[in-house]
Amino acid sequence: MSPPTMLQQADAHHRSLSEPKNGPFTYTDPLSEVPTLSGVDTSVDGSTPIIDMEGLLGPQRSEFVKQIGHACEKNGFFAVKNHGIPEMKINNMLDTARDFFHLPEEERLKFRSSDPNSIIRLVTGFQDKTRNIFVSRQSLKFHCHPVEDFKNQWPSTPPSFREKVGEYCASVRKVEVAILEAISESLGLERDFIGKILKGHYVSINFYPACQESELDVTFGVRTHTDPTLITILMQDDVPGLQVINDDKWIDVNPIPNAVVVHVGDMLQALSNCRYKSLLHQATVNCEKERVSIASYCYPSDDAEIGPAKKLIDDDHPAIYKDFTYKEFHESMWRVKCSTAKRLDLFKAESD
Repeated sequence: MSPPTMLQQADAHHRSLSEPKNGPFTYTDPLSEVPTLSGVDTSVDGSTPIIDMEGLLGPQRSEFVKQIGHACEKNGFFAVKNHGIPEMKINNMLDTARDFFHLPEEERLKFRSSDPNSIIRLVTGFQDKTRNIFVSRQSLKFHCHPVEDFKNQWPSTPPSFREKVGEYCASVRKVEVAILEAISESLGLERDFIGKILKGHYVSINFYPACQESELDVTFGVRTHTDPTLITILMQDDVPGLQVINDDKWIDVNPIPNAVVVHVGDMLQALSNCRYKSLLHQATVNCEKERVSIASYCYPSDDAEIGPAKKLIDDDHPAIYKDFTYKEFHESMWRVKCSTAKRLDLFKAESD
């Protein structure tokens, strides 16, 4: 057997550092059984709602706001076309991502960290022998708003990284703001309701190698989870891999050229009083092609109050969650062994 690579050694070391030191986790993951890939419905045609963002700029805005609200409530996700991010910036971002992950591992490992609060950190694949699965995704995660505040901490190799990534991040931020305004309106709230609590923009550049050999039974790109965000905006290359729960079954969300996928996160579930539910999703790997995706996470400021909007609470719709700050949620998230919106149960309102 060949000796472990530097990347494998670093991954094992940092996983040991991140193990809890203060007693057991509060929760266990409710998805203790990994969903089988054979359960994926690949026959569904047209299952991804598609929103033309140009419609938000015209006289029919209210109709497009309704479409977004319907997609959030029924599906938990939708694709957006005509979003305003130039195709050149999209291609530059995807090419730069590939270039970074094709660097020698010594170069990439400069950004390896076990601290989830790091401004930038590299996360590598790992084996979960308890569940008999191998998770192969590698991710470079970093803060990026405002771009000028953070880009000097980003990689300087490849040489175009800071310029090309900065251009994409600035463009996708505008899309985030516009979509959150529409989502606020779809809930019957003021257009800037969510914008008032908006703070950060955190990006994860994800690289999924073509299938790697493993002694374990199942290889995943990313296991089933929800995102602890308001919304997440995902740009995919042309290789399929994203799967979501829709109508209690897994479906493929295949790439649509020059479109982004937007999905509901945990914080929007709480703010909407569970009207819009956080999307369960996962990623698979392709045995013939590597895959790249760019996830943009939109989240509130630490002191933002996240409970259900008061306008959404009445006798027929009592508050499901109590008020809490994003900081309280974020701190609790790292104490519970749960990768889904079940972690919001800590903040459920007390029954009368």
